[in-house]
Amino acid sequence: MKVANSPFHLTYCTNIHPGETWAEVWHNLQTYLPQLKQRLSPNAPLGIGLRLADCASREILQGDNLGQLQQWLLAQDLYVFTLNGFPYGSFHHQVVKDQVYAPDWFTDDRLAYTQRLVRILAALLPDEIEGSISTLPISYKPWWSNPAELELNNMRAARQLATIADDLANLYASTGKKIHLGLEPEPDGLIENSQEVIAWFDRYLLPVGSQVLQRTQGLSYEATCQMLLRHIQVCYDTCHFAVEFEDPIVAIERLTNHGIGLSKIQLSAAVRFAIPAALDDRQQLVKQLQPFAESTYLHQVIARQPDGQLERFRDLEQALPYLLDTTADEWRTHFHVPLFIRDYPAMSSTQADIQTVLNYLKKNPVCQHLEIETYTWEVLPNAMKLDITTSIQREYEWVLGVLNGKPKPRSVPPLRQDLRLFSAPCATPQLLY
Repeated sequence: MKVANSPFHLTYCTNIHPGETWAEVWHNLQTYLPQLKQRLSPNAPLGIGLRLADCASREILQGDNLGQLQQWLLAQDLYVFTLNGFPYGSFHHQVVKDQVYAPDWFTDDRLAYTQRLVRILAALLPDEIEGSISTLPISYKPWWSNPAELELNNMRAARQLATIADDLANLYASTGKKIHLGLEPEPDGLIENSQEVIAWFDRYLLPVGSQVLQRTQGLSYEATCQMLLRHIQVCYDTCHFAVEFEDPIVAIERLTNHGIGLSKIQLSAAVRFAIPAALDDRQQLVKQLQPFAESTYLHQVIARQPDGQLERFRDLEQALPYLLDTTADEWRTHFHVPLFIRDYPAMSSTQADIQTVLNYLKKNPVCQHLEIETYTWEVLPNAMKLDITTSIQREYEWVLGVLNGKPKPRSVPPLRQDLRLFSAPCATPQLLY
């Protein structure tokens, strides 16, 4: 939806709904979007953040599937302005873990998949709106231990991304439709924080990518760099940057001051918790965190030491045994929890970072696309599961409440060391609307 009196388009990502084939995606759209439209935006168009797996991206381009979707969107007063092109294959009902990064940007398959997404979004995108596509952070860092091999692959990825930029520049020149691709940093991604993003752009994307565009576009180095920065940007996920302990305003301004745009901001909250001093309380905390160590997705953990140093674990399941003797004062884990819940027994969410970003955007609209991305409803602990349609509605209402100043945004208080919390029941999260 277009948020009133603002430049923002707000949506939720349909990766919430299981479905990899076009038939499954089409069923989900018809099932959920009309009722959400009636609840959230009955008198104005409602935007969609569409997730298409590789197989769905192929199938929608067959026959009249794309034309059928266009007609349905028009009839339902819906519009698509952003795609999630991060997960290539299956994303529900099976172990995903690090395979969410495959194929990566070192492969032809990732390039061809993204080119199909560009073609699809170009057909669906309203003329007056920019389009965005989010994608993975190049590759998965733990896969690469050979520096020479990684160097060659990084250069290949830069050329692949320049090919996408070339396609998008030609699309803009021929149709006037502007689409940008957003690399999505996250823990253990090849680029996982703002400093690594800047370093990768400076070392690979601009110098290597510009060579591609100088050949295809016949432009100067400076002009090709501008073209790359126009079409290859960053998808800023508030959960991911919070897990990295990055101050959101510092991270956003570091990127934008370096000329790197924000293609899309994904609104999602991570889990954070203070480390109690007593061993008994740490053991109780491990028990309360165990339900979050589920087998479908990676839940990377970053631990902050009192001196600010960060320690990284690839998954919560691997990290939990270290909690009993850790010297860290706070852990954060990549587990997307509902935006509208701030406090849980023994832990909190990073809701405050989302509020900070939204309030910053109201004064500095450096990005127009906002996408709610709590995709873990199926694997949440039972005490946190709610009806999916109502849950999506609550997410919208919470975001709109912050953007409109109702309720007044509240900061997360200092993480409580009150040890009575660690024995509290898990079924009483605090809801903040």
